[in-house]
Amino acid sequence: MRGRYWAASVAAALCAAAWPGARDVSSAQQPTSAPAPAPGGPVGAIVRALDADRDGSLTVDEVTGTFGRWYASADTTGAGSITAQQLGGVIDAAMPPEAECGGRSPNPRVPCRNDVDAMMAALPDSAPAKPKKPRRVLILSSTRGFVHSSIPLAAKMVEELGKNTGAWTAVTTYDASDINTTNLARYDAILLNNTTGFFLDGPGGDAAHDSRKAALLAFVRGGKGIVGLHAASDSYHGDPATARASAPSGSGGGLGTLMAPVLVSRADKDGDARLTREELSALGGAWFTTMAAGAEKVSLAEAAPRLMAAAAPPPSGPRPTGPPPPNVGLWPEWNRTIGGWFKWHWNDPQLVVVKLDDPGSPINAPFKGQPFEIRDETYTFPMESWSRDNVRVLTSVDYAKMSDEDKATEPAATRRTDGDYGLCWIRREGEGRLFYEAHGHGERVYAIRPWLEHVLAGVQFALGDLQADSTPRPRTE
Repeated sequence: MRGRYWAASVAAALCAAAWPGARDVSSAQQPTSAPAPAPGGPVGAIVRALDADRDGSLTVDEVTGTFGRWYASADTTGAGSITAQQLGGVIDAAMPPEAECGGRSPNPRVPCRNDVDAMMAALPDSAPAKPKKPRRVLILSSTRGFVHSSIPLAAKMVEELGKNTGAWTAVTTYDASDINTTNLARYDAILLNNTTGFFLDGPGGDAAHDSRKAALLAFVRGGKGIVGLHAASDSYHGDPATARASAPSGSGGGLGTLMAPVLVSRADKDGDARLTREELSALGGAWFTTMAAGAEKVSLAEAAPRLMAAAAPPPSGPRPTGPPPPNVGLWPEWNRTIGGWFKWHWNDPQLVVVKLDDPGSPINAPFKGQPFEIRDETYTFPMESWSRDNVRVLTSVDYAKMSDEDKATEPAATRRTDGDYGLCWIRREGEGRLFYEAHGHGERVYAIRPWLEHVLAGVQFALGDLQADSTPRPRTE
């Protein structure tokens, strides 16, 4: 989600994820003499970052001063205005850690213990197919855009699925330079673990980047496998003018990336999708007025829920005006191979009903022929990017079972006109095989045993050990 058009959606994401459990806490009886707890979650991180003197409260000078420092750090060239992308990276660097573990923490390669325990308890004991030979999987966790907190947990899941069932052994890397012809000869499949942006970018410039791209395509076309998990489809697409200038791997792409478009949407007065220092400072003053509710100082605990209200759009609109920024495929061979590029998502924990488009596929066998419900960040794909003519769809959103209210959260200009929202698919690419699964954003998903069994089967298909019909079936309705 880049630029002004998606600012309202990003704001809603902040609200949906902010301060978990706040509703329960609000109904509990709290001792009147007890100090208010420091807010947690993304919005809690924002107000804590604004608290320059760390006294647990905010003044207007702190808020506008912090906004001013963010602006100065972003405008490194003295251009006189900044983009959401520039601002997002600065805010990411300023944010206190969301947690001590997980992909956006100070230990981004360490999954949280409770998440690992829940995943391990749900692991299947056996694989649906016997490996034809010892298999090796390379888990690539390189990102050049949004960094998912579930990345280290997903890597652990793939490693442990292989160990527990004997289906494969796995190696995890965060280094895109490991995608080279010599190294890839050791592996039977590559799992793209929430890879975002130009995920093969890195040392060596354009020549090295092009070499990695060629190696990846040659790997799958030569008979090997590719597995794409969740944000693997959020790559090599967007506005050609800005898409490649993303956050470095393992940094950025966090809350600031989400927050910056909201700031631009609220503060941009001349419609140029950029912010001047004056525009950003004025927004800081306005947000403080909302958070403080007429007081000269406000506690962080009081400020957080008021900031949520200030950042979010009214429930019934208005929608952002004007056309969205370009969202086009930027590596056509890859865009076709992965099956589609990301357009928009329903926010975690939106409930969706998942229907089985291919109930007879062995990859769907864990669901026993029945649709199921899931709460996660559910991706959607634009009409020009994703089609049943190109992929064999295994699962999709049962759009008819979504409420009108939930459907309406998607901006009208980004909706598919056919109401067809694929989630999981397989396809052949040359002599090789691709399996893509759109869910896997939230850590809770990794503790759902049928979903783990489904991913296990999908990886075995990509490896060539599990046979499944990958013939595309165009929609006939």
